[in-house]
Amino acid sequence: MVKLGANIGARIDGVDLSAGIDAATAAEIYAALLEHKVIFFRGQHGLDDEGQLALARRLGTPTAAHPTVWRSEALLPIDSRYDKANAWHSDVTFVDRIPKASLLRAITLPEYGGTTVWANTETAYEQLPRPLQALAENLWAVHTNAYDYATEADLREVTLADTEQEYRRDFVSEYFETEHPVVRVHPETGKRVLLLGQFVKHFVGFGQTESATLYRLFQDRITRLENTVRWNWEPGDLAIWDNRATQHYAVADYDDQYRRLNRVTLAGDIPVDIHGRRSRSLVGDASNYSDVVEPVPLAS
Repeated sequence: MVKLGANIGARIDGVDLSAGIDAATAAEIYAALLEHKVIFFRGQHGLDDEGQLALARRLGTPTAAHPTVWRSEALLPIDSRYDKANAWHSDVTFVDRIPKASLLRAITLPEYGGTTVWANTETAYEQLPRPLQALAENLWAVHTNAYDYATEADLREVTLADTEQEYRRDFVSEYFETEHPVVRVHPETGKRVLLLGQFVKHFVGFGQTESATLYRLFQDRITRLENTVRWNWEPGDLAIWDNRATQHYAVADYDDQYRRLNRVTLAGDIPVDIHGRRSRSLVGDASNYSDVVEPVPLAS
């Protein structure tokens, strides 16, 4: 294993995932995931869609592809013709049962650009001054899938290709709103992590201006460069990240070239704050998207 940064990221060499892995290897990979937050495997050229799903099943319970987009499939294409995901986020935080992890495999890559960056939300919390930790621990935020294109009046729509507009209509075809704590307790490590990202609509009890100020206060801590790792994709690469302890950003610096990666997502639990209070679904039912899978804490 090669550590890639002080706070996040490791590369695992010498494992052919296409051949399948046994329970012991799966446990080692999962332990590395919890420690390093995001792990990478180079050159897994023999790994196909079925192999990716089989690996996902070794590590957890796959969800449907997405709550609103391509619901009937477990595998979601991250396709640049539809969306570029170039904003900081943790996956699918607008539902109550936030996924625990994702597996992303490179299919078609541009000649340049198209890297992905991950940030560690555990160290971001730990590095906050104690007064800011106390503030964050008592804040809740509403997350929604309508985050930045909620209305037809969004003028940016006129500049989007038909495929992008179709994707955005699908993305908001069923509306979700969920209240999450800004600080959740990681269900396996017991560590405190910040739960934010682009799906935040506002903070509970605060107006839009105050919410924007609070958001930047904490989000900027998460995305400090020292708290990130950036991966330059090569054909056959696979990345696995702990969605409960990271955010990520797909850098859209490849012009009009085509980029596609395939993602499988693993079911997670409902977040709990430091006082034992669980996240609350306000609008939408995510039961068709994912089971709620309660993990066993490492200390047990």
